[in-house]
Amino acid sequence: MDPHNAIVKLCAAGMAAEAEGRGADAKALFEQAWEASHDDYEACIAAHYVARHQATPQATFEWNERALLRAQAIGDERVRDFLPSLYLNYAHSLEQLGRTREACEQYGLAAGRLDALPSGGYAQLVRGGVAAGLRRTCGGSDEANN
Repeated sequence: MDPHNAIVKLCAAGMAAEAEGRGADAKALFEQAWEASHDDYEACIAAHYVARHQATPQATFEWNERALLRAQAIGDERVRDFLPSLYLNYAHSLEQLGRTREACEQYGLAAGRLDALPSGGYAQLVRGGVAAGLRRTCGGSDEANN
């Protein structure tokens, strides 16, 4: 992600607010990012973070779906390393709604994109989430470690 992009900056400020325990401030920054987004790239980033502050699993699902659809509409490499996380969150939302078969499929799509992640803590977090999701929804399959 482009650290100089205004939407990315707003989302980074929102993540900092989350880390400081200021959830309401974080939510407001993420919503501001959504309102200010100008294209699918910016909208997918903002929607991803707005999803984190929804009151219901259905609303979280809708924002995660919006983020994924916007990312898929981009058609270039700017979100390549972001897609595993988007699929992971979308799959988790499906799982929370009891849509286990669909969740398994989406965790599988996330697993298929894990090679795009740079090494480090973020990659480990996403890989672990995908592996756990596959185990929960796909009957023990652990494609994230293959």
